[in-house]
Amino acid sequence: MTPTELSDALRAALAAAVADGTLALPADALPDTVHVERPRQREHGDWATNVALQLAKKAGTTPRALAEDLAARLSATPGVAKVDVAGPGFLNITLDAAAAGELARTILESGVAYGRGEAEAGTRINLEFVSANPTGPIHIGGVRWAAVGDSLARILQASGADVEREYYFNDHGVQIDRFARSLLANAKGEPAPEDGYGGQYIEEIANAVVADAVAAGDPDPRELPDADAQEVFRSRGVERMFGEIKQSLHEFGVDFDVYFHEDSLHESGAVDRAIARLRDAGRMFEQDGATWLRTTDFGDDKDRVVIKSDGEAAYIAGDIAYYLDKRERGFDDVIIMLGADHHGYVGRMMAVCAAFGDTPGKNLQILIGQMVNLVKDGQPVRMSKRAGTVITLEDLVDAVGVDAARYALVRSSSDTNIDLDLDLLARATNENPVFYVQYAHARTAAVDRNAAEHGVTRDAFDPALLTHETESALLGVLTEFPRVVAQAAELREPHRVARYLEQLAGAYHSWYAATRVTPLGDEEVTDLHRTRLWLNDATRQVLVNGLGLLGVSAPERM
Repeated sequence: MTPTELSDALRAALAAAVADGTLALPADALPDTVHVERPRQREHGDWATNVALQLAKKAGTTPRALAEDLAARLSATPGVAKVDVAGPGFLNITLDAAAAGELARTILESGVAYGRGEAEAGTRINLEFVSANPTGPIHIGGVRWAAVGDSLARILQASGADVEREYYFNDHGVQIDRFARSLLANAKGEPAPEDGYGGQYIEEIANAVVADAVAAGDPDPRELPDADAQEVFRSRGVERMFGEIKQSLHEFGVDFDVYFHEDSLHESGAVDRAIARLRDAGRMFEQDGATWLRTTDFGDDKDRVVIKSDGEAAYIAGDIAYYLDKRERGFDDVIIMLGADHHGYVGRMMAVCAAFGDTPGKNLQILIGQMVNLVKDGQPVRMSKRAGTVITLEDLVDAVGVDAARYALVRSSSDTNIDLDLDLLARATNENPVFYVQYAHARTAAVDRNAAEHGVTRDAFDPALLTHETESALLGVLTEFPRVVAQAAELREPHRVARYLEQLAGAYHSWYAATRVTPLGDEEVTDLHRTRLWLNDATRQVLVNGLGLLGVSAPERM
């Protein structure tokens, strides 16, 4: 019996109580879904609900009286072994072994679909993440967003959403000029500009730009006037740097559907159109020779200059146009993932959202990620061999691999600082969380191989035989997977899936230690062995599904 089926049974009991007059409520006052959850203490049963406490006052009765009536009705439901009334009116429900164990068949029949839902069905979501400037390799903060953003996209898709991953290519502004000047200086053997970029990668890109130009039959850019040379290094250098960023992300398991160029907003007239729309809505005003947006009308701490007194567009002008562009492309929800230094961006952009008549927090959602610190040998790691000043995606992957990097970055809430212990993540021990989960999957695969050697197959299934306490506990965790995925999607918190997988791995390891799928010695293969193989394989499927949502592999041998 699944939580959904139990919820339906509870609602049917409530409806019956209304129909026979026991519960003095109109039928339309009953909840569409009765919420059930796992009790904190396992001995209290498989499921619990406080629905009696929620409805009793409206019905003019006491919670305990209502709970006792529901307990009597629910006890007659097939698959329910016992219903206890606790405290002021909580219901603790214990399923019989057959009803609980039937979940193993449900999971294997569902396969990769187990855990998926329709809560976000019909919603088009634009998810923008990473969006690192193309002036250097992706630093560790951007790597966190790569892991979290891609995992969130997978989870939202598993909940029915139509998700488009987007990378905002910031190719408009002074940082690109600084990058080009840095390349030119390096190519000429000169010191980097005071506000420029350093590191081995600058030399690599500068040399590549020169080689590409010469190979194409163009003049050596070092021999051109500085203005012309800088333009060559700008165009070729940015293209090469961004190509490296794309390749690094691809190798990290992250690919984008759209690479949106900031320059296009200005070249296409999108900025002017967005400003005109806000002006027509009465949201703009002129003051001190500049054009302002009345963001204070929508909760911002001050109004914002959109067009400066010199006629140049302020930075927010591009942000305004970009948000409108996404909405005009038909996205219901726009989710933007930003680093910790962008907290001040939230209020003004939510005001922009409201100025367009949209709903802040719904049509526009902004997630802020906190810092990542790397530790090795108990000491902070701060320098990159290639980038010089920051730790990059390549540095992290070289140290621990893609799976460990992705899992470690996604297993904590993104709004908290995290310390990644590189020594721990490289260890093949249970203290390493990604190893712990992957090893559980490898163990399920080993059980399958061993079962095949001993002639244990899934040609019989009797869930009533799954009576060991570790089987009840494991089935209870397996039941939770769809709810965890739905909650992770609703709250935009992929770490919930990772923490769930660790809980599942723990329950599986305990079950593995306490029971056997294959017979000992000369024992005959029984239906208990065969049924336990179903439970093993159901766990294997959920581990595969969960790791897949995080973009982490499920190895069969470790």
